[in-house]
Amino acid sequence: MPSQVDPTPRSNTGRAADVVDVFVYVVVLNLFIEYVPAVISETFTLSLLTAVLLKGVLEVVVAVKKRARGRFTAARSAVGKVGAGLLLWGVLVGSKFVVLKTIDLVFGDSVSLGGFVSVTLLILTLLLSRLIVRRLLAPPSRVPAPAG
Repeated sequence: MPSQVDPTPRSNTGRAADVVDVFVYVVVLNLFIEYVPAVISETFTLSLLTAVLLKGVLEVVVAVKKRARGRFTAARSAVGKVGAGLLLWGVLVGSKFVVLKTIDLVFGDSVSLGGFVSVTLLILTLLLSRLIVRRLLAPPSRVPAPAG
């Protein structure tokens, strides 16, 4: 009797979440383009490509932030805590400039995310929206039925 093999690899779940993230980013980005004068994209296609680029950059930023937070948590001495805290602060602030520079290098004048304040608001909104949508789409947790 042949063994049953699941034809869908486990990585499809991750890819599906990535696609949903990009869709969420496109919606949020285009709302910013519509309502925040400093955020500009010449075409919808460019906003879609910007969302894909933001997805990639923000994944790297979140991973680096997690490592910096881990160093802060693991630090035992006051000097270690201060150093790790400065590292975390540098990642949080520096990541905004990385996003701005990356968008400028890739798209030039065709896309602008404004300045530090607008890109900070955009990134916070992107990450919060992503979290909300992921929670909405997550399968309900199974609570065992009470015995009785």
